[in-house]
Amino acid sequence: MRGARSRAALLGAAMALTMFAASGAHAAQITPATPAPKAFVFGVIGHPLQHGRDEATLKHAIEEASQSNPAFIVATGIKAASEPCSDKLYAQRRALLDEPQAPMIVSLAGSDWAACMNSAGRSNAIERLNRLRELFYVDSESLGARRLPLTRLSSTAKFRSYAENAHWEHGKVLFATINLPANNNHYLPAAGRNSEYEDRLVANRAWLHRLFTLAERQKMHALVLFSDGDAGVTAEEGFSLLPSFQSKQDGFAEVRKQVRAMAEKYKGKVLLIDAQKSAGGEPAIQWRGNVGHLNLGADWAEIQITPGAAALFSVKAGNAEAQQ
Repeated sequence: MRGARSRAALLGAAMALTMFAASGAHAAQITPATPAPKAFVFGVIGHPLQHGRDEATLKHAIEEASQSNPAFIVATGIKAASEPCSDKLYAQRRALLDEPQAPMIVSLAGSDWAACMNSAGRSNAIERLNRLRELFYVDSESLGARRLPLTRLSSTAKFRSYAENAHWEHGKVLFATINLPANNNHYLPAAGRNSEYEDRLVANRAWLHRLFTLAERQKMHALVLFSDGDAGVTAEEGFSLLPSFQSKQDGFAEVRKQVRAMAEKYKGKVLLIDAQKSAGGEPAIQWRGNVGHLNLGADWAEIQITPGAAALFSVKAGNAEAQQ
């Protein structure tokens, strides 16, 4: 009798365990999947001041780029080459770029520093570049009323000077700025060591390696790079950005080679956006394999990213001057 009761108790316990396991399996089956990233928009300001127009054009471009409530805005360049390289102007432009509600990330242009001269008529480029770093990149956040956390290359001790190179994430896409000035990457053909160019080349090489490694590890849908100069990554093999044979070196050659090599191994898309004028009319992304290139000849653009869509990126551009 006692044995029968024991067997009945064991049978009941086994049935209870079976029911519990079944209910657990059912719960696991109905656990909601991680939602797919939603489409979002970001703004880009394509250095309208480089065309010799005044600050009102930049203000209007900021207003237009802010209309669609973008996740963030990237502004390439803070001044025209013809404007003074003064602390006063730098501070004035920083205050202007800090006004929008959206996070504002500033990507330097060559016109901001590379052609600056001191009172003796000598190049003051390195000193002015360092001053811009002090004014615009004092912490690990963007400008704008709604701050966006950024990771800067300067967080690495070896490259603590290169605060202008920053990256951030949004919607499973990795975004980054990289200091590539349009004037042949500030390569100087004069005799002697190109100290600024060569040191920045080393820093940018490490930066690109870090970005591609991070994008691959985090399984990002895409890597988007913002710069002033066009490195010619999607151009035909053998292409050179040199205007003539008088220049000794294509300052973008190494960057172009590195991006191409790393993009071949990357499973996502790579989009390079620069502030140079496009050859055609409306700005459009030109693709070579998984690498896209956008010359932002317009004053501003709205770029939408739609994860899972056949076309991950779509571009809507505008001219601040024409819309005033």
